[in-house]
Amino acid sequence: MEKTILVTGCSTGIGRHCALRLKETGWRVLATVRKPEDVPSLRAQGLESFVLDLDASESVQAGFEQAMSLTGGRLDALFNNGAYGQPGAVEDLSRDVLRAQFETNLFGWVELTNLVIPVMRRQQSGRIVMNSSVLGLVAMKYRGAYNASKFALEGITDTYRQELHGSGLHVSLIEPGPITSAFRQNALIAFTRNIDATHSVHAETYSGVLGRLEAGEEEGSAFTLPPEAVFKALQSALTARCPKARYYVTFPTHLLGYLRRVLPARWLDAVLRRAAEKENDT
Repeated sequence: MEKTILVTGCSTGIGRHCALRLKETGWRVLATVRKPEDVPSLRAQGLESFVLDLDASESVQAGFEQAMSLTGGRLDALFNNGAYGQPGAVEDLSRDVLRAQFETNLFGWVELTNLVIPVMRRQQSGRIVMNSSVLGLVAMKYRGAYNASKFALEGITDTYRQELHGSGLHVSLIEPGPITSAFRQNALIAFTRNIDATHSVHAETYSGVLGRLEAGEEEGSAFTLPPEAVFKALQSALTARCPKARYYVTFPTHLLGYLRRVLPARWLDAVLRRAAEKENDT
């Protein structure tokens, strides 16, 4: 029987690529997006697409109910992917800006996952995959809101995995480093909308941050991989008999995951500070 997966954040980048690749490999894909204007292009590529805005409980509920209506109440897998990055020093983040980061990157994911779990429990089977980040393993400067949302996601996912043990449901994390996508473009929008760079004590550094965001992803970089790298991890998480708890994607994730285990915090901080400074200087 054809298996069905619900994917969030399919407008661009990782979500769109994985949705299309899943369809190619035989999955029935419910590809959800935040904005209604993104639906037609996905439908034109043969995907079943509709709106599910992670920021709004009503939209999460409506999107879930539409998925259940389309599938007759069955769902084999959920790929939580829709997210964005809010750049800026922590001291420049308002409470509302920090809350908005968590609404999209955590609260919406948990709400949707909690709707899906009873469906999978009745089936006694299901796969839940969370697209986290290397910044769910280590923290880097000027990414505090995003760091925090991904650290929280890692904790929630580890808890799900323990609580769902023995239920037939498997829960995995994917932890990508740099992936070619629209991530930096969206982060630039969030930065210019929410950070008062001119009056910040970090104003000088922000010029480098803006330069990095305006440059977009470094295609062809040895450290930046195409979204296919995430798809390969996702495919394993969905089909392996015993899926891993974590899938590292890209060299930086493997390196920083290793350094986090072996270095004292002070040394790791120095490595991460230097990495952030070098990135903003380029």
